[in-house]
Amino acid sequence: MTQEKPDARAHVMISGRVQGVSFRYYTVQMAQRLQVMGWVRNRADGKVEAVFEGGKDAVESMIALCRKGPSAASVDNLDIDWETPTEEFSGFNMRF
Repeated sequence: MTQEKPDARAHVMISGRVQGVSFRYYTVQMAQRLQVMGWVRNRADGKVEAVFEGGKDAVESMIALCRKGPSAASVDNLDIDWETPTEEFSGFNMRF
């Protein structure tokens, strides 16, 4: 399957009980399943930050999945900044 040119990019900040609940691992798994490119990381302020790039439907699906999170998570807020796709990613990974 050929990777299509991305037409959407979202920079997302997720707050709530989102660290120590496998949120990053869940995000990587879901992004790979949906063929979304980008990254996810924990922030020092307790939030999880991610960049999703790919087809608009796939990026919107990732955002919907992050609103829920893994079973142990409790998402209070999700801020989204829509950006222009950069095509800089070759996969989806976890940053530290």
